[in-house]
Amino acid sequence: MPRLTLSRKIFLALAALLIVLLLSFAGFSIIALQRGLGSYVAEIEIRRMDWLSQLLLKHYAANGDWKALRDNDDAWHRLQMGRLAAVLDGANNADERKLPPWYENRPPGGNGPEGDPGNGSRPPPPPSPQLDLMPRRFSPPPPPWFFPDLREAADSIYQRLAVIDAHGAHVVGAKIDQENAARLPIRHGRSVVGYLLLAPMQGLESEADRAFLARQSGVIALTGLCGLVFALLLSWLLARRWFKPIDELTQAAQDVARGRLSTRVAVQGSDELALLGKTFNDMAQRLDTVEASRRAWLADAAHELRTPLAAMRAEIEALQDGVRTFDERTALRLHRQVIRLGQLVDDLRSSMREPQSDLLSTAVFPLSLLKEALDHTRDRFATRGISVDRSAIDLVSAWAQPMVDGDAHRLHQVFMNLLENTLAYTDPGGRLRVGVTVDGAWSGNTLILQFDDSAPGVPESEMPRLFDRLFRGESSRNRELGGSGLGLSICRATIEAHGGTIDAEASELGGLRVIIKLPLSKGVQQ
Repeated sequence: MPRLTLSRKIFLALAALLIVLLLSFAGFSIIALQRGLGSYVAEIEIRRMDWLSQLLLKHYAANGDWKALRDNDDAWHRLQMGRLAAVLDGANNADERKLPPWYENRPPGGNGPEGDPGNGSRPPPPPSPQLDLMPRRFSPPPPPWFFPDLREAADSIYQRLAVIDAHGAHVVGAKIDQENAARLPIRHGRSVVGYLLLAPMQGLESEADRAFLARQSGVIALTGLCGLVFALLLSWLLARRWFKPIDELTQAAQDVARGRLSTRVAVQGSDELALLGKTFNDMAQRLDTVEASRRAWLADAAHELRTPLAAMRAEIEALQDGVRTFDERTALRLHRQVIRLGQLVDDLRSSMREPQSDLLSTAVFPLSLLKEALDHTRDRFATRGISVDRSAIDLVSAWAQPMVDGDAHRLHQVFMNLLENTLAYTDPGGRLRVGVTVDGAWSGNTLILQFDDSAPGVPESEMPRLFDRLFRGESSRNRELGGSGLGLSICRATIEAHGGTIDAEASELGGLRVIIKLPLSKGVQQ
């Protein structure tokens, strides 16, 4: 059994909805045709009885009202037969009657309604070609000589005719529902004095009626079927178009899960699916970058660890081969390599540690920690001939002590790493200047520390990677001068854990400028 995918579910749902809608449309259309055909035919029939409305108008004009005709079935029958004069004066003379329009073209010598059609006269003329468009029962009434009493003829419309006055009161004729009846206004001058009403037929029983309804129902059914086929095809195309990006995205996600991080999806348009595709590509790009950084970090870490291990191995092998004897200098060299290896392991552990995991939040005075770090490295700076300008620290400390909420040990480590970086990369005889600024001196919002050292500087191309793990500039590849490449990375993680920022740029002294911004907790403390 095929798998019921989301696209197939959407297609089946759309198909079911369209089938229900089209079947409902076809069914209601056929029902409306069956119910509305009678009213439509009644409208056609009554428009063709304008001659009767003219006779009614003449009757109204002669009497001035409908009183003579009201509930007078005999007069109403005479009017239907075209005997206006007999109605007006009560005469029964057939020569005085006013014949309806279809009497005008009666063949010469034709028989009247009481005549015998079998006396050798010519038959009545055929109906007008217009009448062939409708079944016999929908045609205008036949001439009076066709039947002795038109009211008793089968399918006679005279049994459905009625007259009402201008106010809607019944005058004469059949009792019919005025709301559903077709009506023809009777106008006297500019006023409507009454209406000729014709009730629609209640049932369509003839063969012609059934054939007409069958043809129209067949057209409706065929139209619905064609519409259904087109709608199903359109639904299939839309479902395929809408869910093709999702299928591609699913396949791409599976490829990424298998390790092919270079996988990307084609993005078209600007809708939600396109946004989803762009988001997936961004995620895949980040994963690819992280994986590349992880591999590079592992390679760099392996290289960094191998350097002291190789030096220790060489010393031990020289002792084993008898090239060197174990003395105090050999022990000192081995101890130095072990210390360097331990420091490297500690740096790796610190760089991989979540900064907020063991951060102690207490009241810390960063300027005191910075002065302590400078005092600790004073002799080493003097040995390398690097002068240190700390006048800004002493000036600020003389009148205030900025305070932050943080970890004193971790902040002290940051200051030591920055000073070690200056000792490692600044040429002998250089200079270090430490600047201090409190942004918003009266409110004590931010403490800004600025470290500027002299040449050599950092190339502009290497500046963005300065805080990456295990990164060391080209000028510090030598292990004796460069560090592990983790100091600035640890500094960034620690400063960001305290809610601050750390950036680097070229210094006006020719070296590197490091700017630290720390949010102060309670302003400037006196």
